[in-house]
Amino acid sequence: MSPLKLVCSLAALLVIAAASASVRADTITVAGVGSGQFSTATVVCEFNSQTNTLTFTITNTSAITHPGSTSTITGIGYDLPPIGNASSSGLNGFTGSQAPSLGSNFDFSDADLGNVPAGFNSVVLDFGFTTGPSGNFAGGSVNDGLLPGESASFTVTGAAFTGFTEAQICNAIFVRFQNVPAAGGSGGSDVAVVTSMPEPSSILLLGGALMGLGAFARRRRKRHR
Repeated sequence: MSPLKLVCSLAALLVIAAASASVRADTITVAGVGSGQFSTATVVCEFNSQTNTLTFTITNTSAITHPGSTSTITGIGYDLPPIGNASSSGLNGFTGSQAPSLGSNFDFSDADLGNVPAGFNSVVLDFGFTTGPSGNFAGGSVNDGLLPGESASFTVTGAAFTGFTEAQICNAIFVRFQNVPAAGGSGGSDVAVVTSMPEPSSILLLGGALMGLGAFARRRRKRHR
């Protein structure tokens, strides 16, 4: 294959990949702000703007990023942008549920979920999933939480999602870990936030640039024939 055809083929593949990414679930990673790799998770997040439905699956990867970690997820909350809200309960009108699970038990709430520890004083969670009887993000029960290596799936629906993009929603997640060994012994806790998320738009721009380069090369070759 000639270099010109190779460039054009690569550009087309990148554009197709970017287009596919826009309709495919995004995968993000979160890490503890205090304990780092002791408390990590991967979240596969997808938003359907036609039905205003968010679905996500979270996997506790703490034992992978730090072998032997006992960090357990006990709370998952979302603060849609802009961060914070005039009301202590944030945006309202959401409904949510957890898919059946043998290892964890989370309850949904879009009421006042309380403060987010680890220095996130300006965060007002719009909705969340918590363990234990308190219904408070800063509380939680390790016995009902998501252990290292386990996954759980959730669905949230609400008209208040209108106007938000998938990237905005996925990046708005806060994950609370308990039983964190790096934060003062096995009883420590931490909050994890997004550390990385794919950017399909960047891939699209690169593909477009390569296609433009290929077109320029074709025109130049024609002039020199």
